[in-house]
Amino acid sequence: MTESHTPKISVVMPVYNVEKYVGKCLMSLEEQTFRDFEIIAVNDGSKDSSLDILRHFEVNYDNIEVIDQKNAGMSQARNAGMKQARGKYLSFVDSDDYVAPTFLEELYAACEENGAEIACCYYYYRFIENNFLFEYPFRCKGVFSSAKAMNKLLRDVQIQSLVWNKLYRRSLFTDYGITFPSMCFEDMATAHKVFAHVNRVVVLDRPLYYYNQRPTSTLGTINANKINDFIRAIAMVRISLEKNGLYKKYKRSYQALVRKTCNCCYLYVLKMHGEKKCMRGCMKNMGRVSKAMRYYSADKINSAALRDFSEVVASPDKELEKNYSV
Repeated sequence: MTESHTPKISVVMPVYNVEKYVGKCLMSLEEQTFRDFEIIAVNDGSKDSSLDILRHFEVNYDNIEVIDQKNAGMSQARNAGMKQARGKYLSFVDSDDYVAPTFLEELYAACEENGAEIACCYYYYRFIENNFLFEYPFRCKGVFSSAKAMNKLLRDVQIQSLVWNKLYRRSLFTDYGITFPSMCFEDMATAHKVFAHVNRVVVLDRPLYYYNQRPTSTLGTINANKINDFIRAIAMVRISLEKNGLYKKYKRSYQALVRKTCNCCYLYVLKMHGEKKCMRGCMKNMGRVSKAMRYYSADKINSAALRDFSEVVASPDKELEKNYSV
C-alpha cells in the first residue's frame, strides 16, 4: 500500500509476548475479503519472538506497519497505533485473537449502508486448552439511536464495552481527544466517551471475532490491582456522565452497570483469595466493594472526591502483613 493512498480502515494491534498466536491473528487479517485496509502492529516491548514474526509479515505484506516501543502496556500501545492510523474507520484487534474472513467487510458495509459511526458484531469465546468454542449468547441486532445504544452499552450485556468487536469512525477519537487510560478494564473507562458522540450504532447478530481465553489473560489471572481498576472504571464512567450532563438521562442504565460490576467484583475477590489459599480479609474486601459501589451509584456525589480514587480491595498478602506485622 503506497503512502499516497489513504486506506478506508486502520486496524490497530497491540502485541506483547504472543509468539504462539500473533501469526494466526495476522493471517486472519490478511485473508479478509475486504482489502482496503492497513494494519498497525505495535510491539510493546515483547521479550519473545513476537517482533521477529511481525517483521516477517511486514516484509511480505505491503499493508503492515510495525511500531516497536518499550513496554508501556496495552493502552499505550493502542494509543501509539491510533496516532499512526490514517483510515476513515478504526478497528482494534488483539494479537492473541483472530477474526472471521468477513469481519472487516461486514462491519464496514454496516456502517456505510446505515450511516452509522460504530458497527458491532458478536464473538466466540475460544478456550485454548481444549479448543472449545462458546458463542456469546446475549445478543440483539439492528440500528440504534445514540440514546438507545448508550443505554445498551452501559448495561454491558447486548452491547458491551469491549473495544475489539467493533468498527469505529476514527473521528470519534480524534475530534474529541479520546485515548485509552493506562489501566485494566480500559475499554469500560473509554467506550461510553466514544458512544456519547454518535448518531447511530449498528449491531450485527453474527459472531465474527474469536476471543482466545488464555490462562494468562486479564481475567485468567486476577489480583487486587485489577479489581481496583474495575472499580475505578465505574468511577470514571460516572465522572464522565456527570461532566457531560448525561447522568440523569442514563441513571438507570448506569446503576444496572454498577450492580453487574459489583457482582463480578465479588466473584473476583473470591477467586483472588482462593488462588492465594488465604481467606483472611475476604469478607472485609467484599464489604469494601459493596461500600464503594453504593457510593458511586448514590444520587448525590462529590465529583472532586470521586476523582480522588483510593484502593478499595487489598490483596490477601497485605491483609496478612497487616494482621501479623509486629
